Amino acid sequence: MAARKNKVPPLPVIRVVERIRTALTALNRKLSPPPLALFEMIAAASTAQAVCAAAQLGIADALATGPRQLADLAADIDADPDYLRRLLRWLITQGIFTQHPDGTYGLTPLAEPLRADAPVSMRDFALFIGSPQHRQYWSYLSSAVRTGTVVIPEGMDGLPFFDYVRKDREFGAVFDGAMTSISELMLEPMLAAGDFGRFGTIVDIGGGRGRMLAEILARAPETRGVLFDLPEIVADVQAPDRCTVVAGSFFDTVPEGGDAYLLKHIVHDWVDSDAEKILRTVHRAMTGSAQLLLMEVVLPEDNRPHRGNFLDLEMMVSAGGRERTEREFRELLSAAGFELVRIIPTATPDSILEARRAD
Repeated sequence: MAARKNKVPPLPVIRVVERIRTALTALNRKLSPPPLALFEMIAAASTAQAVCAAAQLGIADALATGPRQLADLAADIDADPDYLRRLLRWLITQGIFTQHPDGTYGLTPLAEPLRADAPVSMRDFALFIGSPQHRQYWSYLSSAVRTGTVVIPEGMDGLPFFDYVRKDREFGAVFDGAMTSISELMLEPMLAAGDFGRFGTIVDIGGGRGRMLAEILARAPETRGVLFDLPEIVADVQAPDRCTVVAGSFFDTVPEGGDAYLLKHIVHDWVDSDAEKILRTVHRAMTGSAQLLLMEVVLPEDNRPHRGNFLDLEMMVSAGGRERTEREFRELLSAAGFELVRIIPTATPDSILEARRAD
């Protein structure tokens, strides 16, 4: 597998753009009457659902070969022409899709990622966010805040989120696709920020089907990999060159002998007690010189705008986990026998946290 060209903009440039965008958003809200500004924030839920509906209907895929007239597009995706026109009208105002002077509808840069075959596709993530199961979890947000625990919606068989996605494989496939979408979005910035070629063997804990590890190995020809996840996830995985696949649970044991143990978006899924158990399992497998690499959101200590705050609510209403600040990561790692060495920021909300055994 050939390494992809690094197209990640310099991190300082990204941070300046983020600050400008945040300032303009705040200015827009200050200049609007408070009821109107709040109305727009509440109505944003309809925009999200409209994007999800576009993904469910496959509009972007139908337009991938070129602009289409409304009647042809409606027939292709089996939709009512008038209702489709009205959906597209709203999405066009948001910069998603366009209508040409001849009346045909086409893709825009914002619509391209809704294609299933886009280089970085957000289609599966939209399908997950728009699914009835996901909407049910968010409908219990106020109950979760009152009780301090996840409220399991009706129709989930009384199962916690991760148990349910393993049982209902139709919904589980939607969830798996969504997580793959997020991984693809984060992949290039993560690889640009981290120097993985310095490790002889990298053990990817909870690495799914190995997309991240395969890309690391492609760029680090002297490095070997071990992909570790549940048996049902890795049963039919085709291991890349220089990679071994091992099945198991990170609550029990993980492979020994790694120079680096990589956990991407793992500890945020769990409350502190469970996250500590996972980290202690990894700690037992590590030698004194091995390093722990966590790829996670690091929330600011204050209330400044940060995309991770949305993800923290997502964890709160579904899996029961949490995003953490640097202080909270230090406390969690210390409880599991680790010392945080440094935090490497990336061009995404995620960072790479490097830690080592404290003993």
